[in-house]
Amino acid sequence: MKHIFQKGTNPAKPTLLLLHGTGGNELDLLPLAGKIDEEASVLSVRGNVLENGMPRFFRRLAEGVFDEEDLVYRTTELNEFLDEASKTYDFDRDNIVAVGYSNGANIAASLLFHYQDALKGAILHHPMVPRRGIHLPDIADKSVFITAGTNDPICPSQESTELQSMLENANANVQIHWENMGHQLTFSEVEAAAKWYLGIGF
Repeated sequence: MKHIFQKGTNPAKPTLLLLHGTGGNELDLLPLAGKIDEEASVLSVRGNVLENGMPRFFRRLAEGVFDEEDLVYRTTELNEFLDEASKTYDFDRDNIVAVGYSNGANIAASLLFHYQDALKGAILHHPMVPRRGIHLPDIADKSVFITAGTNDPICPSQESTELQSMLENANANVQIHWENMGHQLTFSEVEAAAKWYLGIGF
């Protein structure tokens, strides 16, 4: 997978896994990493799927309708890439915190849904429920921060609250932050995520 790796100054800190939204690339979320943890290593990945020329992490059948077969395949692909990258760049595979926006947040949530040890935690900006009707692994030691817009036309508020409930039912520690906004990623929600991250003490 096309990516950027930037080695941090403190090897005890998590590696921040940056996952862009539809039409983005591996450069988009780099400014967020510095606001969250300037000492952490950063692994920013570009999605392997193209939709009308726009990079994504998995296919969709329509707006808000995921291609579940491709989602499962791409989730496995990303998880295996993390295994390889941890060896290539010599970072702790068990200490990865995902930071995803929109489509990137959805693939990060899918990692939590399918792999118990894929992530230590996640910051999910405007995510949807990746899959329904499946049994989630026990993720009791995982911490997740969700940001959502009350007027988001792409990700309705009930998506965010349902995702929160599903993760909490799998024993994750979940906090949700609401903005009176739409689907855009705002400075204030990035600040809220950085404050949460500091409070968790990753």
